[in-house]
Amino acid sequence: MIRLNKLTEIRWKKFKTNKTAYFSLCILVVMIFLGITAKFWANSDPHILHYQGKTYFPLFKYYHPSTFDSDETSVMNYRGLKLGESDWAFWPVIRWNELETDASLAQYPAPPSRAHFFGTDDRGRDVLTRLLFGLQSSFFYAFGTWLLSYFIGVSFGCILGFFGGKVDLIGMRLVEIFESIPYLLILITLTSIFSPNLAVLVLLSSLFNWTGIAQFMRGQVLSLRHQEFVESARALGAGPIRLIFYHLLPNALTPIVTFSPFTIAAAISSLSLMDYLGLGIQAPAASWGELLSQAQKYFSTAEWLVWAPSGALLITLTLLINVGLAVRDAFDSKLK
Repeated sequence: MIRLNKLTEIRWKKFKTNKTAYFSLCILVVMIFLGITAKFWANSDPHILHYQGKTYFPLFKYYHPSTFDSDETSVMNYRGLKLGESDWAFWPVIRWNELETDASLAQYPAPPSRAHFFGTDDRGRDVLTRLLFGLQSSFFYAFGTWLLSYFIGVSFGCILGFFGGKVDLIGMRLVEIFESIPYLLILITLTSIFSPNLAVLVLLSSLFNWTGIAQFMRGQVLSLRHQEFVESARALGAGPIRLIFYHLLPNALTPIVTFSPFTIAAAISSLSLMDYLGLGIQAPAASWGELLSQAQKYFSTAEWLVWAPSGALLITLTLLINVGLAVRDAFDSKLK
């Protein structure tokens, strides 16, 4: 464990020497934070509202319009609420939610303006808000698919590599069967049967994306299972579970760490493609692929629908690839 911690420290220092990758990682962390907390940055409800001597928290609690003597039916329009001299409101940075249409606009999609920095889509919804919530969906899908598929693949690969023999032979045939399945065709069929929400997409994608890491982990464990430290632990009475999780897996982390940024980048691209084709997150939920689909219809009249989601996708994938290349170099370099 001390040796492993020492190697981790050396690799982290090696990674930090790559300024581009380190800067990319910092930006990614900020983007992930913004995506997770998107509701706090873009919303049509204020965080805090002080009205007629009372304090309300509309972002966290629903208030009926009658509370503010409004004639609205069920949903309060806080932007239209007239505030007195002693009243005040603390608003999010963007005062639109991802599903809200701006009825004051003369046409949809509308170009960038003070009210909508990145313009609106074909239904009058704020593009910047939908980019932010699309970032949330992309990272939730990518990290969910990465965690679940790697859990399946790493577990399966370790079992095949550790036991070998008939277990390995039968297991590898199963891996080959999954690899030969036409993934896109199966996905189209399944999404037509089930409602393709984010959880279902993560589950379906993970069922077909675990084979690659399983093969790498199998190779790593095969090369380590007869090492002296494994034989010593076995001689001391360590069982298969302890040997795999306490001795083999910590020494076979290279494929997991080096491939993870590229796997996450591929998942974000896959979700954008599925959304573009109408197979992913269904409308009216915000997604980058859905904005790209709109861009195909309005590329000559609403160019902001082209560069906004394309730029977000390009920046995110570039940052992930920069991090992935630096991580690979840190693990591949000779450690002193």
